[in-house]
Amino acid sequence: MKKYLNLFDFRQKVDYKTEVLSGLTVALALIPEAVAFALIAGLSPLVGLYAAFVVGLVTAILGGRPGMISGATGAVAVIIVALAITHGPEYVFATVVLAGVIQLIAGVLRLGKLMRLVPHPVIFGFVNGLAIIIFMSQLSQFKDDSGNWLSGMQLFTILGLVLLTMLIIWGLPKITKVIPSSLVAILAVFGIVLGFGIDTKTVGDIASIQGGFPPFHIPDVPLTFETLKLIFPYAAIMAGVGLIESLLTLNIIDEITETRGRGNKEAVAQGAANILSGVFSGMGGCAMLGQSLINISNGARARLSGIVAAVALLLFVMFGAGIIEQLPMAALTGLMIMVALGTFEWASLKTVNKMPKSDIFVMVVVTLVTVVLHNLALAVIVGVIIAALVFAWDNAKRIRARKSIDEDGVKHYEIYGPLFFGSVTVFNEKFDILNDPDEIVIDFKESRVVDMSAIEALNKITERYLKVDKKVHLRHLSPDCQKLLMNADKIIDVNVLEDPSYKLVVDKV
Repeated sequence: MKKYLNLFDFRQKVDYKTEVLSGLTVALALIPEAVAFALIAGLSPLVGLYAAFVVGLVTAILGGRPGMISGATGAVAVIIVALAITHGPEYVFATVVLAGVIQLIAGVLRLGKLMRLVPHPVIFGFVNGLAIIIFMSQLSQFKDDSGNWLSGMQLFTILGLVLLTMLIIWGLPKITKVIPSSLVAILAVFGIVLGFGIDTKTVGDIASIQGGFPPFHIPDVPLTFETLKLIFPYAAIMAGVGLIESLLTLNIIDEITETRGRGNKEAVAQGAANILSGVFSGMGGCAMLGQSLINISNGARARLSGIVAAVALLLFVMFGAGIIEQLPMAALTGLMIMVALGTFEWASLKTVNKMPKSDIFVMVVVTLVTVVLHNLALAVIVGVIIAALVFAWDNAKRIRARKSIDEDGVKHYEIYGPLFFGSVTVFNEKFDILNDPDEIVIDFKESRVVDMSAIEALNKITERYLKVDKKVHLRHLSPDCQKLLMNADKIIDVNVLEDPSYKLVVDKV
C-alpha cells in the first residue's frame, strides 16, 4: 500500500518524516531567494519573505498539485520593480491583489485547459532556460561586493564548500534515504563553517530576515479609476506570468511523479494566495520549479511538505533569524546548482538529431528568450506562436485534390486535408475552371472546412464557376461545416440552399 498522500484525498497515509524534513529543507532554500527577489523588486526583504509564507501556505493547502512549492519569484519581481520605484510598496500590494483576482477568475472560468496548447518543445525550452537562469544566478556568490570575481583563498573556500554540498546531495542517497540529502548537506556545511570558524558569506550578509507576523492591512491607495488604469497592466502581466509558470511547473511535476494535477484548481489557489499576499504585505508570487524539484526529489508527495515549508519559514523570520542568518551561502549555492543540473532536460540534447528541425528551433528560441530576457511568459507565448505557425504551414501543404470524371461526364474533386487560412491558396490552384465540364462535384469526405478563410475560398471558387455558367455541388460536408456555411451566408455572398437556378448545391449526404 502506498505511503504517500493521494493527490486530492487527505485520508491516505502520509510519510510524515519525509514531508517534514523536506519542508524544512525547502524553507531554508526559500529564504535567500525570497530576500533576493524582494531586493530585485526594490522592496524590503520582509516583503519577499511574507509573500513566500502566504503564497506557499495557501497554495499548499488549496492547490491542485500536492508537493508543488510556491512563493516569491524572480518573474514577479521583474514585473513590479518599475511600479515599486515610481509609486512605492502600497501600489505593489494593490497590484498583487488585483492580479490574484484575475487569476481567481481564470480558474473559475476553467482557463487552465489552455495549457494543452503548449507543445513539448516549448516545455523543454522553458525548463532548460529556467535551469540556466538558476545556475547563472548562483555565480554571484563567487563575486565580491564590487562585482569582481573572487580569487585566492576566498574563492578556494567557497568553491570547496559548494562542491562538498553537491557531493553530499549526490552521494548520500546512494547510501541512505532516511534523511533528505539536501538537508544533511546544508547542516554539514553549516557545522563545518561554525566548527572551524571559516570566514565566508552568510545569509545575514544579504539582508536581515528578522521580523514579526505579516501585518494585515488594506493597500493604502486611492480607490479611483486612475489607480486602476495605473496598476491593471502590471496586474494583468503578473497574473499571466504567474499562471503560465505555475501550470507549466504543475505539468513538469506531473511527469516526474506520474500523477495528474488539476490546473484550474491551482489557478484558483494562486489567485487566492496572491489576494491574501497583497493584504498581508507580500509581493505576491507563483509556483517555483526549483523549490518544487527539491521537494519532489526529497520524496515529498503530499501537501504537508508545502505547509511545513511555509510555517517553518515564518518561524525562522519570527524566532530563528539569528541562527538562519549564519547559514553559509555556499551551502545554499551548492543546493541550487544541483537543482539547476537536475532541472535541465538533458534528454532534449540527445534527441536533437531525432526531432524535427522546427521543434528544435522552437526549443532553442524559448530557451534563449527565457535566459536573455528573463521573461518566462513571453518565452512561452513566442514558442506557442512559432509552433502554431509551423503546424499551420505543414498542414497547408497537405491539402490535395484527387480528380476524376464519372460516366455522366461530371468531374469530381475529392479534397484531402483541412481547408483553412493557410491552405486556401493551394486549394484554389487545384481547379481547372475553364476546361472543366458543366457540372462539378467538390467532395469534402476527407476534408474539413475550418474557418472563415475557408468559407471565403469556397465562395470565390463557386463564383468563378458560376461566371462561366457551370454547376457546383459541395458534397460530404460535415454537420458542423454545413452550420458554418449557414452562419456565413449572412456575411458573404454564398447561397447554400438547394437552389438550381443559383447552380450551387450543398448535397446533404
